[in-house]
Amino acid sequence: MTDYFDALETRDPATREAALLAALPGLVAHAKNASTALAAILKDVDPAAVTSRQALAALPVTRKHELLERQQASRRAGGDVFGGFSALAYGARMPRIFSSPGPIYEPEGGAPDYWRMARAIFAAGFRPGELIHNCFSYHFVPAGSMMETGAHALGCTVFAGGTGQTEQQVQTMAELQPAGYIGTPSFLKIIVDKAAEMGVALPSVKKAMFGGEAFPPSLRDWFTERGIAGYQCYATADLGSIAYETAAREGLVLDEGVLLEIVRPGTGDPVAPGEVGEVVVTTLNPAYPLIRFGTGDLSAVLPGPCPSGRSNTRIKGWLGRADQTTKIRGMFVHPGQVADIVRRFPEVARARLVVSGEMANDVMTLKVETACGGPDDLAAKIGEAIRDVTKLRGQVELVLPGSLPNDGQVIEDARSYK
Repeated sequence: MTDYFDALETRDPATREAALLAALPGLVAHAKNASTALAAILKDVDPAAVTSRQALAALPVTRKHELLERQQASRRAGGDVFGGFSALAYGARMPRIFSSPGPIYEPEGGAPDYWRMARAIFAAGFRPGELIHNCFSYHFVPAGSMMETGAHALGCTVFAGGTGQTEQQVQTMAELQPAGYIGTPSFLKIIVDKAAEMGVALPSVKKAMFGGEAFPPSLRDWFTERGIAGYQCYATADLGSIAYETAAREGLVLDEGVLLEIVRPGTGDPVAPGEVGEVVVTTLNPAYPLIRFGTGDLSAVLPGPCPSGRSNTRIKGWLGRADQTTKIRGMFVHPGQVADIVRRFPEVARARLVVSGEMANDVMTLKVETACGGPDDLAAKIGEAIRDVTKLRGQVELVLPGSLPNDGQVIEDARSYK
């Protein structure tokens, strides 16, 4: 039994990086030719020039709300339901369409393991020839199909359990004896608790792959005490698999089919290694070629390789949401506006806007990291920039470099809502 899904997982990091970068020009050219949305977004981009991380970072980020807005506008005009992002048309090459809240419509291409989930399922301990009880939803959202197609690519049989009907889930598990479970951790806990209540043993369920919600250590330990080894995966309906947990349980290893960046929220600017920021992903998926897609999730890159022997980059996992837009004195203030202020002052390394006080009596303080002298003059100039950009008055507090928390927060709402 091999420890790895394929040889890609252990290749030299420089070889992997070279292969990803070599694929970029063709991906960008294809996206401009096959996707009307990306043709507009990348209209001034020469695909042949996108051969480095720096060149990629110069391309615009498309965030989820922008994808939704393009889809909505296109549908109102009687046009493409995908807003011009899909490179596929209805027919055999697009066997299914799914819907996420918004609604955002996502195409499923016909390629085997279209969502690239087999690698994550393998890392969770599943092997060819096993039966998997899949309790992700098959209704509207793609999660059920994502996991099923990945399991099929791995060589597993799937029971389409879906969600709900807990007693029937227990009965089916007891009778079919699956090797493990795929779904949310909270639903497996409900199933295990119900089985105990019914006096039904589930001895075959020894492993699980979880997604869709947080999987805290306390819940991991709860499953371990009951003989179930659970592992996380990180995937979205737009991008498919992004990263997955291994037996080392030290962060999540990136999927081989994605190029990931961590950027400062509200911008497209990559942060320093280890700094928390928004996850931005480029997928090597010709059917739905999302380039620099902002997930809205916060994470950070972990240093060094995974102890499991997989050589790809690791991230910490989900650390919160990047969209920290808040309303202050009747005006919306966005992380991108904070970034605009910072860009005006090369002396400033990082900034955090803290909103305190009570509603209708807000105090807005921009804390900025700087090693620059002459703080009074700098603070005054930053104060003017705050008013210029946000149309609101704000205080400025200069702090030493490294003083602000590394948590990805650009706007902190510390107001009292009593």
